[in-house]
Amino acid sequence: MIWAANNWKDYEVIDCSNGEKLERWGDYLLIRPDPQVIWDTPRRHPGWKYPNGHYHRSARGGGQWEFFDLPQQWSIGYRDLTFHLKPFSFKHTGLFPEQAANWDWFRDKIRSAGRPVKVLNLFAYTGGATLAAAKAGASVTHIDASKGMVTWARENAKASGLENAPIRWIVDDCVKFVEREIRRGSRYDAVIMDPPSYGRGPKGEIWKIEDAIHPLIRLCAGLLSDRPLFFLINSYTTGLAPSVLTYMLSTEVARRHGGTVSSEEVGLPVTESGLMLPCGASGRWEA
Repeated sequence: MIWAANNWKDYEVIDCSNGEKLERWGDYLLIRPDPQVIWDTPRRHPGWKYPNGHYHRSARGGGQWEFFDLPQQWSIGYRDLTFHLKPFSFKHTGLFPEQAANWDWFRDKIRSAGRPVKVLNLFAYTGGATLAAAKAGASVTHIDASKGMVTWARENAKASGLENAPIRWIVDDCVKFVEREIRRGSRYDAVIMDPPSYGRGPKGEIWKIEDAIHPLIRLCAGLLSDRPLFFLINSYTTGLAPSVLTYMLSTEVARRHGGTVSSEEVGLPVTESGLMLPCGASGRWEA
């Protein structure tokens, strides 16, 4: 069973075929590559011929955008959240719509907790999870190594009416920040992390997920409060099965705090086929 982000109105995967997906982002159609799309089915939707933007992957690695009447920036909404979008390096737009499946899950948990909830969001990107948690009433610490991403997240917060919400915006290496928080005796009721497969911190720190993810989960387990609420891990790394996330959360979090662990693929419904496009894996621990 895939955890599906099926409550979008401003976004949809219209079709996918031969290594690419046709998406609607608000009023605009984009074609972007997707390594999961290994099938070659007929492309009947007219959007394949008339997109607003098309990211072409290069055989030498990377790629480039080709634009057809696409603004430099536009916005879409999800429920009570607003996100600014713009096409930038390596096919991205600044949002991963499939994560809405997780936003809905932890928003319900925060709202039903009946108490103040402190959330730590690591590798927080442009703030989708931060905004969702803040709208549900949590105080959030948002950490990302990129100053530009944190600035973008703050703009999304303002667009969502959260400019005065209790959010700490921090540009830092996630591992080093967690280590300092442990020394300071800080505690959080929930942890969200969306680590990249590979990356560099603001001072050149190298991150490789296969080497660093388990030690980081162990560190973050030491940051949980006496009444932790949830722990969420997202992964887009090829070959890292959902069951791997289950194993790590079970040994490092459930063993200390009890609760339950579940992991699954997250995905998006495809309009033309009625099927589900897998988009990565998520692991959830909950009290």
